[in-house]
Amino acid sequence: MNFHKKILALLALLPALAFASEGGHPLDRAPDRSHDMAALQNGAKLFVNYCLNCHNASSMRYNRLRDLGLSEEQIKNNLLFTGEKVGEMMTTAMPAKDAKAWFGVIPPDLSVIARAKASPAGSGGDYLYTYLRTFYKDDTRPTGFNNLVMPNVAMPHVLWQLQGIQGAKIVEEQDPHDPGKKIHKFAGFEQITPGTMSKLEFDTAVADLVGYMEWMAEPAQQTRKRLGVWVLLFMAGFAFLAWRLNASYWKEVK
Repeated sequence: MNFHKKILALLALLPALAFASEGGHPLDRAPDRSHDMAALQNGAKLFVNYCLNCHNASSMRYNRLRDLGLSEEQIKNNLLFTGEKVGEMMTTAMPAKDAKAWFGVIPPDLSVIARAKASPAGSGGDYLYTYLRTFYKDDTRPTGFNNLVMPNVAMPHVLWQLQGIQGAKIVEEQDPHDPGKKIHKFAGFEQITPGTMSKLEFDTAVADLVGYMEWMAEPAQQTRKRLGVWVLLFMAGFAFLAWRLNASYWKEVK
């Protein structure tokens, strides 16, 4: 019995152990935009303007944005800039060869990035929300920026005009595990130059963008959840009827 308890305790600790092994910058909770159509529409606009220049979303068609309440005319006038048709996939015009030469790596496809980045540390949305808000000035990097969530990232800070330029305050502290060693710890950001948005406006815009990327990773998510509720209710009703029928059938036998 004690052995079984030890196994259960170990299984319960696995998520915490996985998080500890990952380390890194803690993730902020991404605001929920799943039911806010206006926010998702704004996120789609930001995605097309700032992400689709380098990244593909090759599993998503432009006309699927009609699910967000946009008409084909609105999609054509506001989200199509290079002559694509509404039924085409959301792909970048940047050749992969050029992207590899400029950034050292081919930018990943973002179709399901919000699901791919989920971990014990947080959801994929939490990861993206924190990542996009933690770029800071670093003159040692080729792009002039670094990132707390993904140190030495090759991606430039494409939202810098909106956010402005911020620096990271790093302090030196004693390592609690090794008295003879010093560690560098993040102590907050300092605004170097302002952007076109305030901090609150920028955080809201990033939340909209991340909300759209979460929707894009599974456009039918809300339908799946609603259908799942009805399926569970049906199964519960069926189980109740089967239980009562079983009791009635075996009553005479007993």
